[in-house]
Amino acid sequence: MRSYWSYSLKIYISKKDFKKGEIYRVMKISLKHLILFVALLSVGLTLISGITAGYRVNQQTLIENTLETNRVYVQKIASTTDNFMKSTLQRLEYSAKDIPRYLEQGDSKALIANEVNRLFEQDNTFNSVIITSASGEIIAASPQSLQILGKQVASVGGRQALAERKPLITKPYMSITGRLIIFISQPIFDGDGNYLGFVGGSIYLMEKSILNDLLGEHFYKDGSYVYVVDEDGRILYHPNKERIGTIIHGNPVINDIMNGGSGAKRLVNSYEIDMLAGYAFMPTTKWGAVSQRPTEATLLPSKDLRNQMVLKTLPFLLLSYIIIFYISNRIARPLQQLAHYARSSAENETNTEIENVHAWYYEAIQLKNALFKSFSFFQDKVNFLIHESTTDPLTGLVNRRTMDEHTKKWTEDQTPYSIVLFDIDRFKRVNDTYGHASGDAVLKFVAEEMRRVSRNNDICCRYGGEEFILLLPETTKLEAFDVAERLRKKLETTASPCGEVVTISAGIASFPESGHYAMELIEIADKCLYEAKSTGRNKSIMAEVSGANVSIY
Repeated sequence: MRSYWSYSLKIYISKKDFKKGEIYRVMKISLKHLILFVALLSVGLTLISGITAGYRVNQQTLIENTLETNRVYVQKIASTTDNFMKSTLQRLEYSAKDIPRYLEQGDSKALIANEVNRLFEQDNTFNSVIITSASGEIIAASPQSLQILGKQVASVGGRQALAERKPLITKPYMSITGRLIIFISQPIFDGDGNYLGFVGGSIYLMEKSILNDLLGEHFYKDGSYVYVVDEDGRILYHPNKERIGTIIHGNPVINDIMNGGSGAKRLVNSYEIDMLAGYAFMPTTKWGAVSQRPTEATLLPSKDLRNQMVLKTLPFLLLSYIIIFYISNRIARPLQQLAHYARSSAENETNTEIENVHAWYYEAIQLKNALFKSFSFFQDKVNFLIHESTTDPLTGLVNRRTMDEHTKKWTEDQTPYSIVLFDIDRFKRVNDTYGHASGDAVLKFVAEEMRRVSRNNDICCRYGGEEFILLLPETTKLEAFDVAERLRKKLETTASPCGEVVTISAGIASFPESGHYAMELIEIADKCLYEAKSTGRNKSIMAEVSGANVSIY
């Protein structure tokens, strides 16, 4: 019986404690931690979503920029190649008009031999050149090692030229010597319109030819390349010579080219590699050129940017956690009173406590609004950091921070590079004469011309005021000098937005030839720039290394 009453007393005391608000103390602690948890979770998720969204947008921008870059680049290649083929046909046409005159002279064989040698040796366009009679007999050939004089033309291209008797660029075909060839020819007619034969040249696709010189090496060194196909999808030029002559099937870019299209697309190539391709059609030859870059290589900078965003946001995230913890403690105390007022109002049936409950709800709404403002603040900071870490707001060039990151990395990796430090001559006079708005327009104009002379992997930077720096990776001092001169000569012959020509003075230095640190290179380039200024302006001067000393010339 005694133990029963003891048990009942414990229950009564527990109920009494409940009525006195003991259970409320427990609820207060839970509410504080709940507010803290929800607030921190919201900040964390918002931050993650902001960084993720920025990362995705940056990726999409890189993809779109690369597609456009490849499209423009390959359009230029296609235009150059197409114009070259037109020019080649014109050169052959010019020779075809002279050959009848040679045939009328006494020493016609020597004259025709000289003409065929001239076509062969003039610019290395052809791997071989022949001239035939109307019956197909080869009356002149170069090089002499072919040993085909007096023989009947037997190649596919030669027979096609005899049959069609018109300007011709053949499709690729395999010669009797096992070479993959395209044949370019012009018919020969006398003054009365009689057919006398043709003059034509061969280009060996799987050996060193003019296509190698025209297309060269793509400007990226990360798996990018250029290739050319004919109207049937057969590869005419490719960095991998084993692929020359093969036909590409099922490639949407090639299908579009075969229909005369040009543009840019993202695709998976025949090696299952995700690529970003620009392509262009050549109307004269009905060929197509494709420039493509691996998507993975394009997106590498976005990963670096994402990591930078995370690192630079951590201090703000820590600060926000401290603020939220403080606010949660401040909010818990008035909410504790509101809960007490709600319970009291239920017991006393008064309106005062109900009004306090409404006040509690109002405070909760204010907390939510404050958090939204905080999230907006952090998002603005993330966007601000992205913008500030990459670009100069006036010219759109990269800023010094980005330049320092590149030079630091190249120096640590021992990657050779050159810098061109230049500024605008007498820029103060432009501002004083035409106003600062015109001065800003001139800065933008110089920045745009700077981009035009640079390659895709060069770094164009506004160093400060009217000073600019062009970073040229894997570039020698002399190559950098040529770039500086191209820019200088372009500016001295082009009217600027202020209505008159502006000129620049430039200093050039190279790593590791001129110096071992970025700042050392800049100081040397600055000395060269000063020398250019003091000796008349509008010139480029580069550092010269002699033993352990660096001088300028």
